[in-house]
Amino acid sequence: MQNEAIAIILDEHRSLSAVLHGLRHLVREMRERNKGPDFRLLGAMLYYLDAFSEKLHNPKESTYLFAQLRKRTHEADDILDVLEKQHAESAQLGRNLEHALARLEAGVSDGLALFSTAVDQLMDEAWQHMATEEKILMPLARKHLHADDWTEIARAFGENGDPRFGSKPDHEFRDLFSRIVNLAPPPIGVGPE
Repeated sequence: MQNEAIAIILDEHRSLSAVLHGLRHLVREMRERNKGPDFRLLGAMLYYLDAFSEKLHNPKESTYLFAQLRKRTHEADDILDVLEKQHAESAQLGRNLEHALARLEAGVSDGLALFSTAVDQLMDEAWQHMATEEKILMPLARKHLHADDWTEIARAFGENGDPRFGSKPDHEFRDLFSRIVNLAPPPIGVGPE
């Protein structure tokens, strides 16, 4: 069960990373190639990042992975405190990004610069957070968690698995991820150039 639980968590990280990478690519196209923003696509991407992180991923990490690790060892306490704080801060970064998108859509003169900065801030935080989980937290979890802990974690993460690959995917997120891929132009997705 340990491998299954970790695989699901890493798949969720890949889903989030794919959308973040696509978002950064679109911003770069707007800045460097003066390409007009696709507000439907940008809105779908922001909704996915916020709703998937806040409704599924972060709560499962906190409730199952983090809580079980806190029960088994104090060796992870400092890093868990940092990760929990980052979960709380990511919601604010998402709101900042939504406000910046609204300014961009309203045609405010600094809208693109603010949106670009907000994307960079969210991405930097998200990638640092996921790297910390993968490189520091997962080895601690492998070391300290018991087989029954991993079974519970795998079950919890598998209930509403990865929106692309999970055994019982949440249809809302699977459909939204597909919509993003279909709206986004290459190399992000399969939509029109």
